[in-house]
Amino acid sequence: MIVAYDGTDFHGWQKQVHPDRRYLRTVQDVLEKAVVKVMRQPIILTGASRTDSGVHARGQVVTFDAKNEIPPDKLILGFNSWLPDDVQVRAVDVVDNKFNPINHCTSKGYTYSLAHGCSNPLRKPLFDRHFHAFTAYALDIEKMQEAAKHFLGEHDFAGFTKLNHGRKTTVRRIDTCEVCKTEEWKIIINIAGAGFLWNMVRIIAGTLLEVGRGYTSPDAIPEIIASCDRRRAGKTMPAQGLSLEWVAFDDQLPNKLAISKKPCSEK
Repeated sequence: MIVAYDGTDFHGWQKQVHPDRRYLRTVQDVLEKAVVKVMRQPIILTGASRTDSGVHARGQVVTFDAKNEIPPDKLILGFNSWLPDDVQVRAVDVVDNKFNPINHCTSKGYTYSLAHGCSNPLRKPLFDRHFHAFTAYALDIEKMQEAAKHFLGEHDFAGFTKLNHGRKTTVRRIDTCEVCKTEEWKIIINIAGAGFLWNMVRIIAGTLLEVGRGYTSPDAIPEIIASCDRRRAGKTMPAQGLSLEWVAFDDQLPNKLAISKKPCSEK
């Protein structure tokens, strides 16, 4: 399945149990209940990305095993009839039993949406406030674009994640990192790569914000990355600006509903 959701009222993708033993509202839990209703059998969902609380998705990829053979077009109707308004199954298809959306993932694409210059209250997001972070400062987009190029390639991003990240290695490869103006006083940061650490995209966005404010030079980014020091990178930006746009797989059908992977300079 390709699944989209507004993450505002969710505690992230993955099932979580509160200390009082009640389930928190997560995308996985809500979606599993809808799938079980339609398939009429126990179901366990596997998602390609464990998005955090408040983070959105347009192209989350989710799999499950089922004995019932129901046509995909009927499954779309069935699943969505049981889902709340902030989750939508956008495509369903049958894949090989060996396919795993986590292990077979080759790259993921995220966007971070940001409104700036919001010291003017009329520039602060209103109707799209759940999907844009905002800052009071007017940002220098050209400097941010220059700085973004330094994140490309393979680096140790230990300084761009939480201290207790729980990963064996903090080395990651970034294939795309660019800052694009979408409309007056609004930008998106496009980031794509082989994998990301906990809060990595939000910290990169926070670091680019510091560049846009003039606090950090674009040429300082390589040194900040090499330091592996979390204190040298920018703040962790709010969750509402982040969206998982697409997930790609080697030798697998690409996410047809994903946004274009072309750099904004080519659009």
